[in-house]
Amino acid sequence: MPRSRKTQIVPEATPYYHCTSRCVRRAFLCGRDEHSGNNYEHRRGWIENRIMELARVYALDVCAYAVMSNHYHIVLHINISKARAWTDTEVIQRWHRLYAGNHLTHQYVAGNDLYEEQLKVIAERVTEWRERLMSISWFMKALNEDIARQANAEDDCTGRFWESRFKSQALLDETALATCLAYVDLNPIRACMADSPEASEFTSAKQRIDTAKNDPETTEPQQPTSLFPFAGDPRQDRPEGLPFRLQDYLELLDWTGRQIRSDKRGSITQALPPILERLTIDSEHWVYNTQHFESQFKGLVGTALSIKAACQKFGYQRIPGLTVAAQLT
Repeated sequence: MPRSRKTQIVPEATPYYHCTSRCVRRAFLCGRDEHSGNNYEHRRGWIENRIMELARVYALDVCAYAVMSNHYHIVLHINISKARAWTDTEVIQRWHRLYAGNHLTHQYVAGNDLYEEQLKVIAERVTEWRERLMSISWFMKALNEDIARQANAEDDCTGRFWESRFKSQALLDETALATCLAYVDLNPIRACMADSPEASEFTSAKQRIDTAKNDPETTEPQQPTSLFPFAGDPRQDRPEGLPFRLQDYLELLDWTGRQIRSDKRGSITQALPPILERLTIDSEHWVYNTQHFESQFKGLVGTALSIKAACQKFGYQRIPGLTVAAQLT
């Protein structure tokens, strides 16, 4: 029986979540449908643009994404501190970028004088909207509804476009996060849609690589402003961002892609990327997990220690996934 969303997404336990949505039946999100002959490649731009648009509104950071033929993956970071720092006016303005709001909120933003009772009503709305603007459920709803509406209009049909509610996995520690990021970024390589991360269209990996290539002179490569940045090895004074160096992660992607695509031209280096050594991850387990992440791990992903520590926060009576958790180390 599916768990309620509030037991699957608990920011106090972890701010990182891997989400997936799949199209219903044989519907195609993008790419070429071999059965009908129709080409939906242009829909990749729809979903990538919508992700970037929503990321500029919500207090959710995009860590990774990949748009496939009939589904997409996205890794999100809940940025509670950003949402809490917004003024009431900022919250309302952000909400108005996606939704109509109401007469009172428009009056408030315009700077018109309002009665005390009206201000109380606005304060209640701001509290509600602030929570929604850092909600993964509301983000995914805004994303999926927009794409479904466009696709149904293009196909001249009605009804469900997405298979069901989106699926989510909580990423409890650095090892789970690194494995999931690589799993998402390497999706096109596993599906034989691309030979390398830099050739993987409509993925966060390509966006990061293209941005880094544009500024080859610097010691620290440039990073796209639309994505949650790699901030370096974890330490107390580290700026906000993913707890890895971008160079290490890109090297890890390249190495892993070579293991997955054994037919790729060029020799396969046997040297392990430093990030695997730092996270004490077995290389064979790493390659396997980056190919079978969704099927191997369910709602909670992390080491056995991380899962045990998080279960109480998620309200779980039993401790799930301890057997497969051993494969993360």
